[in-house]
Amino acid sequence: MNETLRRILIVEDDRNTSNLIETYLQREGFVTLVEHDGQRGLQTARSAELDLVILDVMLPEVDGLEICRSLRSESEVPILMLTAREEEIDRVLGFSLGADDYVVKPFSPRELVERVKAILRRARPAASPAKALLEHSGLQLDPEKHKVSRDGQVISLTGSEFKLLYTLMASPGRVFSRSELLRHFYLHEEAVVDRVIDVHVNKLRQKIEPDPARPVYIETVRGFGYRFAEMD
Repeated sequence: MNETLRRILIVEDDRNTSNLIETYLQREGFVTLVEHDGQRGLQTARSAELDLVILDVMLPEVDGLEICRSLRSESEVPILMLTAREEEIDRVLGFSLGADDYVVKPFSPRELVERVKAILRRARPAASPAKALLEHSGLQLDPEKHKVSRDGQVISLTGSEFKLLYTLMASPGRVFSRSELLRHFYLHEEAVVDRVIDVHVNKLRQKIEPDPARPVYIETVRGFGYRFAEMD
């Protein structure tokens, strides 16, 4: 992947931490923007052309979770949450608001860079003409155009949501365990828990299912994981 000219916004109030992240990202060819409070971070995220946002949770003015909620309601830009909190509930909350990954301080700058690259790979998967159009009961996924629609209406998905749907839809009837789906997401076991997949599935159902309470596309296999319904 060519990282040159990929633009990343770092919203972090600790200047030593933001300088460290910026240094490592610039070494990899990324272009960086930095803000040190939540209000300015949100303004920059809305006005700048960005490929990814690194967002601290504890920020002055507006906290990172509120920024994540606001951005996700109006943008599909990938978000990496950065926080000193270690509780599982905080990580799950971040994912439920639309974050793509979560790093707990203290962290390895090299690992952070690798996670950024992994998120960008998920957000912009390589199109392949060999991948056939997938369709089931009005739901259509076009891997080449990175487009999903239902009954002719385009559905806006994040990179992670698109990859999850493609993974399931490309193998209808096959049951995927939560841990297997985590591996598909290139996520690190120490940073996430199986419940994160449940959060992603629930958010995806809210977008693609006619009635999310009675899903017809993504089926739950109790005690194991999920599968996409058999194709017509």
